[in-house]
Amino acid sequence: MLRWIFALLLIPFLDAVLLAVIVTQFGFISWVGMVLLVVLTGLVGMLLVRAEGRRTIRKMQRTMAAGQPPTNELLDGGLLIAAGAFLLTPGLVTDVIGFLLAVPLTRIPIRAALKRFVIVPYADKKTGGFASGTVWTFGFPDDETAGNATESTNSGTYDLGDDAYTVDENDDSYTIDFGDEHADDADDERDDDPLAR
Repeated sequence: MLRWIFALLLIPFLDAVLLAVIVTQFGFISWVGMVLLVVLTGLVGMLLVRAEGRRTIRKMQRTMAAGQPPTNELLDGGLLIAAGAFLLTPGLVTDVIGFLLAVPLTRIPIRAALKRFVIVPYADKKTGGFASGTVWTFGFPDDETAGNATESTNSGTYDLGDDAYTVDENDDSYTIDFGDEHADDADDERDDDPLAR
């Protein structure tokens, strides 16, 4: 947490130092010219963010119309919001960061790195790998979730024990009874609905 606070404080410090160095080293640029440069880059950047935002919304609508999740477009929208915040902050360093986030040529690699190193590891950590498609098709991911199940010797199946459930097979249907306390309530509901079997 402290390094993020340090990074946020370092950016305005670098902006102030860079502005002071440019004004003192280059005599033809005065303070007024430097302020006009910062305002001009902010205005041009905001126009770019606005155009890219509209383009991203159109891409999001096309992606959703195709029935796909708009993950890249949502990330682009977040990066464009950050770009707008950086471009509104006065200073040359923040303007450069804002332009890097606003221009598609540099935003796409930033988005890919953000997905690879931040979003996917965080989602995997929170969901145990199911968010990125890492699923266990055989066995359990760790010994703690296995509980009382024991692995059988054939084809990777697990024996839940003799008293865990019973299966009653009829001609057209089957019923699995797990032996819980609410079996009578489930039978009442099944009697009302003939398709519940």
